Parts: sequence; structure tokens; C-alpha cells
Amino acid sequence: MLTQLLKQYATDLPGAVALVAQGDLVEVAAVGSADAEGTVPMARDSLFRIASLTKPIVAAAVLLLVDDGELALDDPIARWLPELASPVVVRTPAGPIDDVVPAVRPITVADLLTFRCGYGLAADMTLPAVDLLLQVLGYPAAAPRALAPDEWTAALAQVPLLHQPGEAWLYDTGSDLQGVLIARVSGRPLPEFLAERLFEPLGMADTGFAVPTAALGRFTSAYRPSGAGLRLIDSPEGRWSAAPPFPSGAGGLVSTADDLLAFARFLLDGGTAGDHRLLTAESVHRMTADHLTPAQREAGRVFLHGQGWGYGGSVDVEATQPWEVPGRYGWVGGAGTAWHLLPATGTVTILLTQVEMTSPEPTRLMREFWTYAASS
Repeated sequence: MLTQLLKQYATDLPGAVALVAQGDLVEVAAVGSADAEGTVPMARDSLFRIASLTKPIVAAAVLLLVDDGELALDDPIARWLPELASPVVVRTPAGPIDDVVPAVRPITVADLLTFRCGYGLAADMTLPAVDLLLQVLGYPAAAPRALAPDEWTAALAQVPLLHQPGEAWLYDTGSDLQGVLIARVSGRPLPEFLAERLFEPLGMADTGFAVPTAALGRFTSAYRPSGAGLRLIDSPEGRWSAAPPFPSGAGGLVSTADDLLAFARFLLDGGTAGDHRLLTAESVHRMTADHLTPAQREAGRVFLHGQGWGYGGSVDVEATQPWEVPGRYGWVGGAGTAWHLLPATGTVTILLTQVEMTSPEPTRLMREFWTYAASS
């Protein structure tokens, strides 16, 4: 049983929520406490910082604008982000940041969606261009961005690309750029656009960039491994209790298991919510299909583990583990969260914990949870 699986990790995690769904059959387990004191029981509707599970949601929002005809996949982003109209690229990835050449072509919308825009995190985080990116933009990625979107974009423009547009897969930054792009194309702040165009139609009432005061009692504390125990890094009344200066498209959302299930079912249904179509079936197919070359998958192995990348999430291309099935789409968040769907069977798996991951490697609980779901 799913509850028993989670209870095996009671000494490692304050609490967790897990969900496995196939069609109308849904199994949910909520164990432990939402806080370190054990005074707030974990529940199905507990709110979590979902970190990089924000990425597929923001990618879907970009595709809403594509389907609206407001932008096209091959459009240069400089039309809306003029700060990035003339990017330069380091001559060699390991070279100094002042040895640059012009980009051979503009960065496009598709480059942002496939994480091949030239900006982002690489397997070698010590590369000078990556180190400058980290300094200028204030990583780690799990931390709220300190700059407002316009200031953040201006700062990014001072960083050279690590690779030419379209050449290599690089993690994370493409999603933050997608968030800025959505706001500029729509003429509305990203939180407003997501709320009206995705969250309200899908019934994702608990998903957003901040937690309302009335919902703070359901908001979990966040922890980081420290020695043999855990260190509290954010409380319910902390960073997510107010709107952030930069709503991060790469990792800024909070949500619940049922909201994430609604988003997964929306994709499994080909872009429809009830009788209302939000995305075209073609856009959903593009979002959940692999766009990388074998060489790009291999170069990104530290994050992708040999699998591919769609828009906002990975796509399994090889069945190297029991839970990996070609076509399985989803992603893992550094806050200890995981969300996947399998179009072939209509299966959805969601795991929400409160403990930050210490590396891109899935945790032992994630692996056991995925194995359980694959055998259910």
C-alpha cells in the first residue's frame, strides 16, 4: 500500500503526500506532519513549494499564446525581449567570458521551450559563463529571484551565452525567460495570466506564486538536509506568504496534489478541460515529445539521466528502469517533488515532500514510489 511505503521514510521526512491515478481510480496517501513540531497533520490538500514542477505549467502557458496566434515557435524572442536582441556567445564553453563571438542566429520561442537558448546550467557548473550566470541572477534556482522581471532580464543580457542558440540543452533559465515572455506578450503579470488562462479553467484553486493568509494553515514547512537531521529553511509565514518581486517560471509555484492531478489530466485529455479546449492537440503533442538529439541528451545526462526533453519536462526515450516507459513525461523539483504522466496508460504519479534534494539524482523514495506505481 502507498501509505506503508511512505511510512518507511518517517525518519527521513516530516511528512509527504503521494498520489497514483489511472482514469477514475485514484490512490492517495498523506503521512506525517506538515511541520517539524508535529502539530499539523499532513493532508491531501496540504500545500507544497513545487519548485521545478512549475516548468511544465509555464510551458503550457506559452503554448496558449502560440495557439492564440500571439506568437509562433520560430519567432525571435527579441521582438518582446529586446534586451536579448544581440546576444554574444563565448568562443569555447570553457573559455573566458570576454572572449566572445556574435550569435549566428536569433534566440527563438522554440529555443526557450526546448532549453536550447544558450543560457542555463550545465553539467560543469564551474565554467566561467555559468559561474557568471549564477552570480548575476542570484542562484540557487530554488531561491526566490530578488530582481523584478525587467531588471532580471537586463542583468541576463550582460551574460554571454554558453552555446549558440539551438546547439545544446542547458537547464533552468529557459523557463524563467518563458515567464518574462508570457508577461510581455500578454501585457499582464505572469501570475494573473496563469490564474485566468490555466488555473481557473482547470480548477487549480490552490496553485500560485504566494499563499493566501487563509490557506497558510495548510502550507508545509520546508527543510534542507543538515548533518544527520533537517534544518528549517522556510516556514508557512515565510517567503511564500507574500507576492515575490520575480514570479519565477522555473520554480516559483506552490500547489497541491489534486491541482497537479488536474493539470496532468488536462494534458492526458489532449488540452481540454471538460467541454472546453484550452490547447490544441498538436501543442500538447509537441509539449510531451522529445526534441533533443542523442548528443544533447548525453551532454545533459547529469539532469536528464539519458532521457529526452519536451517543453517544460523530460520525456522517457529508453526503458532503463522499471518505471521508465517511452513517452512518459514529467519532471522532478529540487524541493523534493515529482510529477509524471504516461499517455499510453493514462497514469499520473505525484509525490510531494518538504525536503530539498541534494543533487539532480532522484531520491530513494522517488525511485521506490515510481516502482510501486509501475507495478500497480
